[in-house]
Amino acid sequence: MKFIDEARISVTAGNGGDGSASFRREKFIPFGGPNGGDGGRGGSIIAVADRNINTLVDFRFTKAFKARNGENGRGSDCNGRGADDIVLRMPVGTVISDAESGEQLFDLAKDGQRVVLAKGGKGGLGNLHFKSSTNRAPRQFTHGDPGEARELQLELKVLADVGLLGMPNAGKSTFIRAVSAARPKVADYPFTTLAPNLGVVRVDFDHSFVIADIPGLIEGAAEGAGLGHRFLRHLARTRLLLHLVDIAPYDENIDPVREARAIVEELRKYDESLWQKPRWLILNKTDRLEESQREAVVAEFLQQFGWDGPVFAISALTGEGCRPLVHAIMRHLDATRTDTDNEAEPANPPSPATDAEDTADVPAGSGLPAQESGS
Repeated sequence: MKFIDEARISVTAGNGGDGSASFRREKFIPFGGPNGGDGGRGGSIIAVADRNINTLVDFRFTKAFKARNGENGRGSDCNGRGADDIVLRMPVGTVISDAESGEQLFDLAKDGQRVVLAKGGKGGLGNLHFKSSTNRAPRQFTHGDPGEARELQLELKVLADVGLLGMPNAGKSTFIRAVSAARPKVADYPFTTLAPNLGVVRVDFDHSFVIADIPGLIEGAAEGAGLGHRFLRHLARTRLLLHLVDIAPYDENIDPVREARAIVEELRKYDESLWQKPRWLILNKTDRLEESQREAVVAEFLQQFGWDGPVFAISALTGEGCRPLVHAIMRHLDATRTDTDNEAEPANPPSPATDAEDTADVPAGSGLPAQESGS
């Protein structure tokens, strides 16, 4: 199933039914009086967050949703029937905005959350409501209210605790394979990851977190180079970013320091708040370095890059250094977890964007594919 994280739809609620101006007409009852019923309520368009859905593909081709109108009122005190509501199920993490103004209307951040996208019109009143001691034969009635109509922009931001950031070929897909059961594509060429992937990292029996892998950035992404900034929105809900750097590139002309700085600059251009999120530096592919040289290479990189935050040197291919990193991430998430996070946390982990079941223990060592990641 193709991963779709953007869609534009139009929603039109039903109109309310008109009230009825009717009078009781029966034998031997010459002055029966008014008996016109009210009009029925128009159907509404409702969105519900569903954790069992992980893409907006249902809205790729079906873009217009219109609810039925309410029935008109009738005589004999009969009210018109209200129309059924249309319920649209959307992935948890969907942000709904007005397509014309760009104003954010709703954020479906919790499973089961319901919001009314377009409210159905209220039914009109029958002449039964207008009778009085001085107006015994009212002919007044009211028309039903029109239903709301909107053009909406849907944008999916996946729910994850940790986000992976880096150039293509930094080893992000290999890393997520090393610490979870997610199986994104890996190869020895760039941009093997074309859509976000989620993996659930199970640290122990009752501790786990969700990690998100997005397609790699390149310098000039703000101008549309590569896949641009399209998937960076999926890091907006994360509480920690892992910046993966290929510390030992195959091409000697590639400067890891320059590439790392380019990623940081692209992040700043996209969103200042995302750039200010807690970010750890992960120096990957240490297995390509001689064991005696690793410490010196890492120290030289940090000196040139000017980094004073948390740093981990790992090999996602062999699993070396992954277990300490995962435990450090878990401690950081536990320390920064708030009461609001606990309330918003879904009962089960969010569904991944891949077909694989993404829950697994952190491996102790190898057992990974014999190829490097291409994203």
